[in-house]
Amino acid sequence: MRVKITFLVLILVLPLAFAQLKVGFYKNSCPRAESIVQAAVQRRFNRDKSITAALLRMHFHDCFVRGCDASILIEPNRKRQTEKNAGPNLTVRGYELIDEAKKNLEAACRSTVSCADIIALATRDAVSLSGGPFYAVPTGRRDGLASNPEDVNLPGPTLSVSQAFEFFRAKKMTMDDMVTLLGAHTVGVARCSFFLDRITNFRGTGRPDPTMDPALVVKLNRICGAASGSNPDPTAFLDQGTSFTVDSQFFNQIRLKRGVMQIDQELANDRLSRQFVSGFASNNTLFRTRFAQAMVKMGSIEVLAGKAGEIRTNCRDFNPKRPRAF
Repeated sequence: MRVKITFLVLILVLPLAFAQLKVGFYKNSCPRAESIVQAAVQRRFNRDKSITAALLRMHFHDCFVRGCDASILIEPNRKRQTEKNAGPNLTVRGYELIDEAKKNLEAACRSTVSCADIIALATRDAVSLSGGPFYAVPTGRRDGLASNPEDVNLPGPTLSVSQAFEFFRAKKMTMDDMVTLLGAHTVGVARCSFFLDRITNFRGTGRPDPTMDPALVVKLNRICGAASGSNPDPTAFLDQGTSFTVDSQFFNQIRLKRGVMQIDQELANDRLSRQFVSGFASNNTLFRTRFAQAMVKMGSIEVLAGKAGEIRTNCRDFNPKRPRAF
């Protein structure tokens, strides 16, 4: 009963645009839409389980800049720079999976399913394949008409909990939502450049971060010390336990001082967030429920719906402008 009440409250506070999204939006216009996306994700997941982390990151980076409008997908060219040119997005990947799903959707239902919905659906499917919850995704998003690198302003890995929360609060997300969504770090990796200071010279002390498990410091130093010309910036798993599974083990890891990025460890240390960390660490079912709710809520951020935006035929480019009739 408590979970149902929480979910109802979340729905009531979501933006008005969310009311224009609905589960099964393509039931009549493109009945196989979700299964087409799911098949593309399954094929990719079968050969690359890291795609889950890639899609989670893409979805987050898209929704936190201009809302969930697939603006992150627009390809730069000689005449324009786009969100892809922004520093935080240079290592975002998974675009070819979105392209594959879009190509198959266009063959089945031309100009019907938005690229923004493909991102949301593909992320849900990848989460489920990785052992996480399978949740209903409200659809009906439209694709945005702008993509500018200067709009990209995302929370970085060295922020404090309160600093990071300012970004989430601006999107009408709660502290509970933030901690839940950062639980996506249960899968994925971080490059050494994102945490090197924590294991070598934390805040100019010449010593590692005292809040990190010494055994992890040794392990990460070994990984980062293997940098080479062909691999100048190695990666380390964010979850040292179940690195390819969407579960609550990430929260157990940070309680044991095994958070790789500073913001992850701060979640377990800060009084504003540690109660949520403790709750998830001891209750994987609770985490699964809240993760599904938080993903749906994030997927509704500043969405375009109705007649706003467009339905792109190519996710990497805006539709050609039609000549105006006089």
